[in-house]
Amino acid sequence: MMQLTCALRSLPSFSAMPDGFIQKGASYLDGHSPCCSRKKSFACAAFTPERKALEESFAQLVEMNPKINDEEWQRQRRRESEELKIKREQEDKEEEQKTEDYKTISQRMEGYDEEEVKAAKALVASFISAGDEVEEKIQEAGEKGELTKIVLLVIYNRLELARHDNEKHVIQALDLLYRRIEAEILRREASPAMQYLDELLNLHDGTNHEDWLRRCRQSMLNTFPREDAFSFLAPQGLDLENHHGPIDIPIEDDILLRADFIREVDAFLAEIAASQTSSELSEGLDPQSVAILLSQQQRDNAIQQVRDLLKLAIELKW
Repeated sequence: MMQLTCALRSLPSFSAMPDGFIQKGASYLDGHSPCCSRKKSFACAAFTPERKALEESFAQLVEMNPKINDEEWQRQRRRESEELKIKREQEDKEEEQKTEDYKTISQRMEGYDEEEVKAAKALVASFISAGDEVEEKIQEAGEKGELTKIVLLVIYNRLELARHDNEKHVIQALDLLYRRIEAEILRREASPAMQYLDELLNLHDGTNHEDWLRRCRQSMLNTFPREDAFSFLAPQGLDLENHHGPIDIPIEDDILLRADFIREVDAFLAEIAASQTSSELSEGLDPQSVAILLSQQQRDNAIQQVRDLLKLAIELKW
């Protein structure tokens, strides 16, 4: 304040100025007034109503959030804006990748006959809408020869779409349907020994193991032909002492011998043992590890049942 006062005092007085100086200065200001010129200067624009309203709005924002003038707060907001930009770019990339995946999934069916693909899609749709009758539908389709690789591919494509959309219930349902149809296809393509093994395993109700073994033994007695010396030379029911009985060759040529069953089941167990590794075991307690452990236990139980059936077939006596 003292400096401003001294500066004002040091200014020359009007009496000390030359004559006509004030008039010339006034005329100069009148001719070059910023407010009167067509091109307004910055000094004049600073006092426009719009500028004043903007300053008042900014002042209100400062009153509402005093941190606006804080440099650290501003840097944090800039970081958040940058992070949001990166997140949006990542979402755009994921959306583009999802679109490419959809195209890849749709292109898998291009090499197949269009009518077969339509029939497979209709069959899969009937399985999905069958509800509790899906098992009967699958068996009926298997008997008609409608379960093909295209049916599995249609289910797999729908499963991939559900995984991209993160539809957990749909994923679980389609995964079970895929496994069931795949098992039915493998069962019908399997050898008679493997088909009979699957039939014996399905007799187990999960309750009484000894009762299941008794029923399997009775089934083996009815399925395997007798293995005494005369039964290979003479048909069943022929009386060798009196030479009476049927002598016609049996019509069925797909008789399953006990020796063939034992050989194939033993090879099956050896193949499973060779493919089983210690890396499949899980010791964690998280949901995924528990699910893997339960699946491993279920698999071990099924393998033990196959071993019991192999032992029963080896020790079978008429």
